Amino acid sequence: MTTPETFGQANHSYLAAGGEAGLQQLAADFYHAMNTRDDAAIIRAMHPDCLKESTDKLARFLAGWLGGPSLYREKYGPISIPRAHAHLAIGSSERDAWLACMAQALAQQDYSPSFKAYLLQALSVPAERCRTQE
Repeated sequence: MTTPETFGQANHSYLAAGGEAGLQQLAADFYHAMNTRDDAAIIRAMHPDCLKESTDKLARFLAGWLGGPSLYREKYGPISIPRAHAHLAIGSSERDAWLACMAQALAQQDYSPSFKAYLLQALSVPAERCRTQE
């Protein structure tokens, strides 16, 4: 059973997120938020017009990051968060916009409130690692 005490252990977070299908939905809702939020315009411009691959990459990254299968590595190879974002001008406001999009997407999921809070807090770490500027 997945409880707040087990989030971050083994595959508990992956299962709490609904596995691959749940993470694909979270990623789709995340990019929908990015497409519609005024505060996300700058980070939206950092992405290609078509978000299909970006959505797939995010969902696959989250699967492995949350203790599930290494879906990102299987399809795209290894990833280094800082290296993957080094060419982008990401400061605190861009990081915060990314997290706001994720918060909006998480609000739409049928996750427990404790998992939503855990996940948003946990995602602040890779979001910060993407930052390339002050």
